[in-house]
Amino acid sequence: MTLARSGPATAWPTLCLIALCYLLWLGALWPLATLSPTFAVLVIAVSVAFHASLQHEVIHGHPTRLIWLNTALIAPALALVIPYLRFRDTHLAHHRDARLTDPYDDPESNFLDPAIWSGLPRGIQYILRANNTLAGRIVLGPVVGQVMFVLWDLRAIRAGNRAVLRGWLWHIPAALVVLALVGAAPLPVWAYLLGVYLGLGLLKIRSFLEHRAHDISRARSVIIEDRGPLALLFLNNNLHVVHHIHPGAAWYELPGIYAAGKDRFLRMNDGYIYRSYAEVVGRYLFRSKDPVPHPLMPADTTRQP
Repeated sequence: MTLARSGPATAWPTLCLIALCYLLWLGALWPLATLSPTFAVLVIAVSVAFHASLQHEVIHGHPTRLIWLNTALIAPALALVIPYLRFRDTHLAHHRDARLTDPYDDPESNFLDPAIWSGLPRGIQYILRANNTLAGRIVLGPVVGQVMFVLWDLRAIRAGNRAVLRGWLWHIPAALVVLALVGAAPLPVWAYLLGVYLGLGLLKIRSFLEHRAHDISRARSVIIEDRGPLALLFLNNNLHVVHHIHPGAAWYELPGIYAAGKDRFLRMNDGYIYRSYAEVVGRYLFRSKDPVPHPLMPADTTRQP
């Protein structure tokens, strides 16, 4: 599955941000690591989250029309634990909007089949409930998400899925290059790993309420009208229904598209809107927005993945 991109042959703003991301990352590994290891860890966290947002742009065909070049530009696995090819394949599957939030058909769903949920040990249920608060998603989400991601891929590899296996094999050199640079830098490896974890936690703010369970697929994607630092870090993906309707639009085009058709987008997503990330934090920092079991799935049957 591919998603057609829009815009000029070369998205220069995106190329500039890719260069900036690597400059920040390298600056954290060397000069900042010597001047202030604590600040270096924070910059690593921002770099890792920013790099993931840029990978998302590449998945949707930016910044050039050459797929191999785009892939090479974001190939280094700054986060170490997420193979780019697996991110690409699962994210493109996620863009089958009719299946959004389905625990089996949407790889990015945070819901579970109610029948599976009811059979989980209480301790696991407690962790998953905590993971459905914003604070829990930031603190626990990187581990919970990675465990589920790896278990799903191991199952696919055992079933003979060569594309999944290939994604992980290509990930090895991408991660080794990053580890070699980290090992040569004055920043301790444990500090880099802490920065990675913080960066993955930052990303969970973006994905926390991107989608909701709703009978109508076009009403499942959110609008967060934030124009602050988090919107830049997430490359305007907070205007999420706009992205799903115009997946080929570059990050810098999304605000204009939204402004030109705001009323239409809000009718399409049935008013699923927040004014800012501050509003999201105020509502859900320690409170769940959604249940873990999918509220629109029957509780008495279990589907096969």
